[in-house]
Amino acid sequence: MSIKTLYTRTAIHMLPITLMAWVCMKLSALPIMQEYGFSALTIAIVIGILLGNIVPVQYVMMFSEGLQFSKARLLRIGIVLYGFRITLLQLVSVGWVALLVDGLVVASTFSLAMMLRKRFHLEDNTAALIGSGSAICGAAAVLATQPVLKAKESDISVSVATVVVFGTLAMFAYPIMARVILPSDASGMAWFGWGIYTGATVHEVAQVAAAGSAVNATVADVAVISKMVRVMLLAPFLLMLPWLMKRFGAVSMQANEGIVIPWFAFGFLVMVGVNSFLSLSPDVSRMIIDLDTFLLTAAMFALGMTTRWQSVKQAGVKPLLLAGILMIWLVVGGGVISYVACQFLS
Repeated sequence: MSIKTLYTRTAIHMLPITLMAWVCMKLSALPIMQEYGFSALTIAIVIGILLGNIVPVQYVMMFSEGLQFSKARLLRIGIVLYGFRITLLQLVSVGWVALLVDGLVVASTFSLAMMLRKRFHLEDNTAALIGSGSAICGAAAVLATQPVLKAKESDISVSVATVVVFGTLAMFAYPIMARVILPSDASGMAWFGWGIYTGATVHEVAQVAAAGSAVNATVADVAVISKMVRVMLLAPFLLMLPWLMKRFGAVSMQANEGIVIPWFAFGFLVMVGVNSFLSLSPDVSRMIIDLDTFLLTAAMFALGMTTRWQSVKQAGVKPLLLAGILMIWLVVGGGVISYVACQFLS
């Protein structure tokens, strides 16, 4: 098969995937989806898994080139462009408090996931994916971690499912906690601290936005910026991941003599720099972010289409238990870290 023929087939196979990505983005824009914090990525993997297990396998495989292209190339491009959502000015606006809190939360959450994996008899990659999704930015972190670990589709789907379940739970719980813990006439610094806490511990960006806006405007603004600082840690995390896996004795990484360097992580950092120092119009910035969301949504849909429900069922409840413990740590441990940091560094 010639290169031209292969590219033509891939382009044709991409048509239904791009159509479904567009549909998922439109669905995510519905008021009810935004109210409950369901992003296009979450909707895409749910629809993908449903269709992938309803449609006969032979029909799914008719679009195999497009599915593989989406899970590999589009995913990496999407992660690179994800850096365009962040600027260094955002980091400055919340100060070193957010960076310190986010760094400690990411490091402790991922470490806890890897330390508990043997207790739950989980595979190294499954624990690492759940740990990265809980520690950094939900489904996007799971997708970004997959190429470094070369994880199976079923591992990714299970990990994303845990992010959706506990991220959604946190999105409803945090506003209630804010009303119970903080008085209505709390100081501006108290709301600032709650925003740092929300951004540092809730899973998805959309969930952070929903949880913050349910409290007040100050919490919403600080929470989203704190969350984006946390997202910025994705690149150094990916670069350190092979070393971290070996340090935790992961068998899958011990088998490889070389260190896998995720070059797209450097692209992510370059995009952060470009977005920080180039003055682009709001329309251009919005177009790039929409393109990025579209690419990641297509990758997530393709992932769902190639995930067999039987493989997810075989994982059992242990991944859910691990993710539940990580959420408890985020709520309690993340709260302590945020409180101490805000008290002494603000």
